[in-house]
Amino acid sequence: MARINVLGPLRAVLPEAWTAAGTLIPVIRLTGTIGMATPLRQGLSLSVVAGVIERAFSFKDSPAVAVIVNSPGGSPVQSRLIYQRIRAMAQEEAKKVYVFAEDVAASGGYILALAGDEIFADASSIVGSIGVLSAGFGLHEAIQRLGVERRVYTAGEKKMTLDPFQPEDPEDVERLKRIQKIVHQDFIDLVKQRRGSKIEQAGDDLFTGEFWTGRQAQELGLIDGLSDVRSRMREVYGEDVRLRLISPERSLFFRRARGVGVSRAEMPDLSRGLTHGWADELVSALEERALWARYGL
Repeated sequence: MARINVLGPLRAVLPEAWTAAGTLIPVIRLTGTIGMATPLRQGLSLSVVAGVIERAFSFKDSPAVAVIVNSPGGSPVQSRLIYQRIRAMAQEEAKKVYVFAEDVAASGGYILALAGDEIFADASSIVGSIGVLSAGFGLHEAIQRLGVERRVYTAGEKKMTLDPFQPEDPEDVERLKRIQKIVHQDFIDLVKQRRGSKIEQAGDDLFTGEFWTGRQAQELGLIDGLSDVRSRMREVYGEDVRLRLISPERSLFFRRARGVGVSRAEMPDLSRGLTHGWADELVSALEERALWARYGL
C-alpha cells in the first residue's frame, strides 16, 4: 500500500516550525558602533542586545547560534560585556557559536568576533585593529581668539585631565598612555586565550593596532576561514538548514523618540527633548563616521 503524505497539503497553512525538517540555527546581527548611544540611535551595548542573545540561545533543539558582526569598534567595556554574555550563554546551553564578519570586525568589533568557536569573514572584510585609541581636539587657542573666558571649578587637582580647552599637559598624556596599555594588554590576553596556537606563528605583530583583509586574517590565524553564514551553515548542517534572524524588540523610549504611540499633548515635551539632543546627536554621528572611515568604509 502506498504511503500517503498527510502533511503535504497542509505545509502552506501550518507554521514552518511544525513542518520543516531541517536544523534550525538562530542568527544574531551585531551591527554598528559599540557603546555610542543617542536618543535616536541605540548603538551596540549589552542592555540593547541581551534580550536578543538570550532568545537566540533559548531554542532547545538548535545545536548552534550564528552571530553576524559588522562593527568598527567603540567601547571596550561594552564589547567585552557582549562577548562575555555570548560565551556564558553558549556554555550554559551547550551550543556552538559561529561568527561571521561582514564589512568590518575591528577593534571592539573583533572582541565581539572572539565569542565565536569558529570565525569566518569575506575575503575583503576588514579584521583586526587589536589596539586602543583615544582621540580629541585642542581648542584652547580657538577660545582665546574668540575672546571667550571659560570658568570651571573643580575639587580634585586632576579633575581637568585632558580638558580640550586647556593646553596639553605631558603628565596627563603619560597617565592616559598608562591606562591604554592596561586596556590593550587585556585585549591581547583575550585574543591569545581565544585563538590559542592558531596565532602563534604571527607573534606580537598582531597587536600593533594594524588591520587586515579577511584573506590576510585567515593566514594570520585571526579567523578560521572565508565564508558567509548561509554557505557555512549548509556545509555543517545540510542543505535544508533553516536560519532564523532574532530581531531586537524596540524599547518604549525608542518608539516614543520616533513619535510612535505619542499623544498630541506629549509632543511638545518630546520635541523639546529631541531638540536639546541634536548637538549630542551630531557629535556622536561624526565620531561614528570617523570610526567607519578609518577602515575605508
